[in-house]
Amino acid sequence: MSGKEDMPEGTVRNVMEQENLKWVFVGGKGGVGKTTCSSILAILLASVRSSVLIISTDPAHNLSDAFQQRFTKAPTLVIGFPNLYAMEVDPNVEEGEEGQEGMDGFLSDLANSIPGIDEAMSFAEMLKLVQTMDYSVIVFDTAPTGHTLRLLQFPSTLEKGLTKMMSLKSKFGGLLGQMGRLFGVGDEFGEDAILGRLEGMKDVIEQVNRQFKDPDLTTFVCVCIPEFLSLYETERLVQELTKFEIDTHNIIINQVLFDEEGVESKLLQARMKMQQKYLDQFYMLYDDFNITKLPLLPEEVCGVEALKAFSKHFRKPYEPSIARGTVEELELRVSRLQGQLRDVVSELEKARKANKTL
Repeated sequence: MSGKEDMPEGTVRNVMEQENLKWVFVGGKGGVGKTTCSSILAILLASVRSSVLIISTDPAHNLSDAFQQRFTKAPTLVIGFPNLYAMEVDPNVEEGEEGQEGMDGFLSDLANSIPGIDEAMSFAEMLKLVQTMDYSVIVFDTAPTGHTLRLLQFPSTLEKGLTKMMSLKSKFGGLLGQMGRLFGVGDEFGEDAILGRLEGMKDVIEQVNRQFKDPDLTTFVCVCIPEFLSLYETERLVQELTKFEIDTHNIIINQVLFDEEGVESKLLQARMKMQQKYLDQFYMLYDDFNITKLPLLPEEVCGVEALKAFSKHFRKPYEPSIARGTVEELELRVSRLQGQLRDVVSELEKARKANKTL
């Protein structure tokens, strides 16, 4: 195993410097800070690209909370930026939505009979829409790992769905067309029209799938925290991405406790020791990855200014303000201990006075 000094730089500058990058996925276990990280990545990319779109595909949208601005399923310019847009979409086909009539409604009903194809078709429609827009790079703030992996399977899901449709055609012949004419809806529900629609969707899927498998165009950034379940989930995610042939070489480890400023709390010291065990495992497992460590903050990172301020730790490795064992750190600890001693002496004097009055 190589030493940490031989590892790739612990920043995301490699993503910013990859000029041909078109798709950036950000994912990981729920509650590890994916939205904050994807928002900051989008802000950083906006500083080096002509136009950036960040899309939330997580049904529990947090993008609006991160930027403190309301977003919808239409791209909206983020306040304070000339070239950063955001949108929140639900990767599920919405029931009863206006416009879901005719063939669209029929396809939605039919999709429900093929497990997973509803999400796949909806995601394909969204990608088809996005491809018509002229954005330099698109950042996806994805749902927790399980949902993300399902979305990444959508090309094969649609392929299976189309195969199933073709088998229905061979079994039932012109039944769909006859039913359409019987109910007076003409050729709109004809088997050729329906299959043509799916074939067109498949073309988009195949094109996007090729781009997703091109490391020059697509990368996946894994976000995690230094705990067992998050390490396990990250390993699962990396293995699945490798299976899907999707590039991943960046891991962001969030909420790290750094040994700084003379931390005396036994609880914090125990947590730091626990975190260090998993940090060592991350470095051992992913010695060829860019691993970016982010500090745990006492406050939330919300709003454009807070996101911009925190982004410095994405461009340059975080360094504790005061390293343990230095003269400065020892002097700080002595000062704190002296202050604590004065407080205890004061409380003791008050307790003695109270006893005398009894």
